[in-house]
Amino acid sequence: MVTRRSLLQGAMGVAAAAGVGRINPDFLFTSAYAQEGKTLRFLGAEALTGNWDPTTHTNLGQLIVEGYVFGYLTRAPMKPDNPEELIFELATSMTPVDEYTLEVKLREGVKFHDGTPFTSADVKATYEYGCQPDRPAQWYPGQVKIDIVDELTCRINTKEFGYPASLYIYLSSFLPIMAAKDVENKAQLSARMNGTGAMKFVEQKGDSTILVANDDFYLGKPKIAGLEYRFVGDTTTRTLSLMNGEADMIERLEAEQVETISADDRFVISKALSVENKYLFFRCSKAPFDNPLIRQAACHAIDRESVLEILGVSGAPVKAHISPVKFGYTEVADYPEFDPEKCQALLAEAGFPGGEGLPELTYYTSVGFYPKTKEYAELITGMLQEQGFKVNLQTLEVAAWGNLLYDKPGGGEGNMIDCGWCTGSPEPDLVIRTHFHSSSKRITGIVDPEIDAVLDKERNAPSVDARRKVLQEETLPTIARKAPALALFSSVFIHAYTKGLEGLYIYPNGMQDVSKATLA
Repeated sequence: MVTRRSLLQGAMGVAAAAGVGRINPDFLFTSAYAQEGKTLRFLGAEALTGNWDPTTHTNLGQLIVEGYVFGYLTRAPMKPDNPEELIFELATSMTPVDEYTLEVKLREGVKFHDGTPFTSADVKATYEYGCQPDRPAQWYPGQVKIDIVDELTCRINTKEFGYPASLYIYLSSFLPIMAAKDVENKAQLSARMNGTGAMKFVEQKGDSTILVANDDFYLGKPKIAGLEYRFVGDTTTRTLSLMNGEADMIERLEAEQVETISADDRFVISKALSVENKYLFFRCSKAPFDNPLIRQAACHAIDRESVLEILGVSGAPVKAHISPVKFGYTEVADYPEFDPEKCQALLAEAGFPGGEGLPELTYYTSVGFYPKTKEYAELITGMLQEQGFKVNLQTLEVAAWGNLLYDKPGGGEGNMIDCGWCTGSPEPDLVIRTHFHSSSKRITGIVDPEIDAVLDKERNAPSVDARRKVLQEETLPTIARKAPALALFSSVFIHAYTKGLEGLYIYPNGMQDVSKATLA
């Protein structure tokens, strides 16, 4: 029998064998907008969709680019010691009027990149459009109504929909504010970004997205003349590009690349615990994972500490279905741990002793974006097989994997799929309600009245403190017990950049603030 130790050693051997190859000349920057020493060249790990309507996608690479261009009511540094901290950006204050009303005061003198003044009408258009249930991004836990008081004052009103307006304190850090006239013209909204941020959109050309500094940025024109985001799906190529001076910053590094770059004093390594948890999602809408006993058994078959050994610097332990830098995080006392005896007892209780009678299970993973997915997926496959699960692992390129990710009528593709979920806000419902409430069925397809009830209870709590208590004592423990997914670890986001880049701030979701940055 193949043991967990031999599986782990094999997976780590594959990882250690990874080297630095030659760069493809097609990846060189050739933009006519680039200015030597002033344009920041960033190699991203995810391709962009080409649709610039922020409500149409859940693409992290695109969220990063939107973060340069759009403004937000608030930003959230999301530090582990203070995940609830907010920095006011387009808003100057957010004051509860009553349980269902949040008054927002807006910053004066801000303009969109096309010269249109920023007003309450833009906040109203953004929120009321983005909250529609047909929006793929699913920004909101429910619909909302905005009342305009004056040009720089509006009120978020949730009474019609029956939940507290305080939810939007944290959601305000995730919503890129669009111009009202663009929301009315969906073709324009999709074709180009028009924000209030430090960088202005110029064009998307192949795998490159070109931005230039916003001369009228309300904090002053950025010192960096422009930015080019280029998709390069291979970690080795990104690393070589940085070291050869063909890029200024790269992301999503693995342990081998970190070791190589750290040895070169020309570069800086940034490591940050992120808002992203990496999950093994179960397809709960079809057998056998429609049975919570089988899901729990699978969770107890997986040694997450061994997974973290493969990840090295790229992962951190987690014991809940939200990241430690999310509002309401707590270590769940009975979070499922590696326990073969418990796994076998649950399989027997479900009528499949030793796994006998279980169908073959297809497990989808990806390569090229998340660190070490192939290596740890092979390890997880072996662990499940040891306990009697018959698992067929399918490793796909990111685009093919993404096409299979979401649930569909009759059940999504395969039986298990791993995926991370990362948002630019401390708001936990952007993860747990999105994935585990029956109104969403995003990846798991789960329909469970008990999970719905505890999600509704925390959403409808009368105060922030009451909501935290429900999340920690009821919602997160119930999700852990029902196990629609197993949170394997929290991602540690690793960026490397030239020492000539100073004044950069990297948020825990991978977005960056370049408004005060300089590039030598």
